[in-house]
Amino acid sequence: MSVAKPVDTRTRPVNARTRLISRRGVVGGALGALVGSPAYGQSYPNKPVRFVVPYPPGGGTDVIARIVQEPLAAAMGTSVIIDNRGGAGGSIGSEAVAKSAPDGYTLLFTLSSHTINPGLFPKLAFDTEKDFASVSLIASLPQILVAHPAVAAKDLRELITLAKTKPDGFNYGSVGNGSPGHIAGALLDLKGGTKMQHIPYRGGGPAVIDVMGGQIPLLWVSIPAVVQHVKSGRLKALAVSTLKRSAVFPDVPTVAESGIADFEVDSWFAMFAPAGTPRDIIGRWHQAVATVLKQPDVRDKLLAQGAEGVGSTPEQLDKIVTTEITKWRDVITRANIKSD
Repeated sequence: MSVAKPVDTRTRPVNARTRLISRRGVVGGALGALVGSPAYGQSYPNKPVRFVVPYPPGGGTDVIARIVQEPLAAAMGTSVIIDNRGGAGGSIGSEAVAKSAPDGYTLLFTLSSHTINPGLFPKLAFDTEKDFASVSLIASLPQILVAHPAVAAKDLRELITLAKTKPDGFNYGSVGNGSPGHIAGALLDLKGGTKMQHIPYRGGGPAVIDVMGGQIPLLWVSIPAVVQHVKSGRLKALAVSTLKRSAVFPDVPTVAESGIADFEVDSWFAMFAPAGTPRDIIGRWHQAVATVLKQPDVRDKLLAQGAEGVGSTPEQLDKIVTTEITKWRDVITRANIKSD
């Protein structure tokens, strides 16, 4: 996969919610209501736009942002600079955007942890619902449950049965406390009646090494981290966390198909602006995303990362944010999940 070349020493230029979003509605989507006064839009953009990615370079969010970076820049007729501001589960970069001028020159490109963090960090320095204006979903990336080949379960149904015979006897890893993988494991415990022990790692690399080495039997992680190891047989895939199967592993069932009803954990990627950003600017970015996601090369690059290009209207993204904040806060409370 090709990525953009650096522009300066700090920043470098220019990852589906099927129940809530119609794919046709994404592309066509209610644009007329979004376009406001043309006066502002005629002069915008007249300087580079900054995408704040609240995670370090090289991570999943950063990779997805760089796939759409140049196409979006071309669609908007400007340059786009990626500013990585990692820390506190994405909260540091998100705070920077929330406190930025609402002029369309600073946007947040973030992960679905955006809706997990309000339940995980009770004293965030911003209000996730009030301090951001939704622009669009970009892509959906399932979490996948993988196991060491020695685990005596060929699918999730057998794993749940086995886990119930060994209370506290199964560990599963994720990339950190409160990560989408941790949330998926906690939700499986709550819905499946198991009591597996979570082992947090600082990144997917060490977690994958440990599950392949047999130090832990199970791992919830994003697909790109394990795709080659599953295909080589060094790991076996048991289930994916979204309602729809992954195009990368079409033979791997969803958790819902495996007998756990209403199970969905979607590692989506999306764009937000500071609250108060003019609606015509929001509308232009939304329209640019819809255009870019139609491009075959963009969709292919996303798919190579295990992600599916998915857009939305701002209103649809608003609904996702509100729904998931409530949903994940309940899971975090019931599973007694704490931040690091």
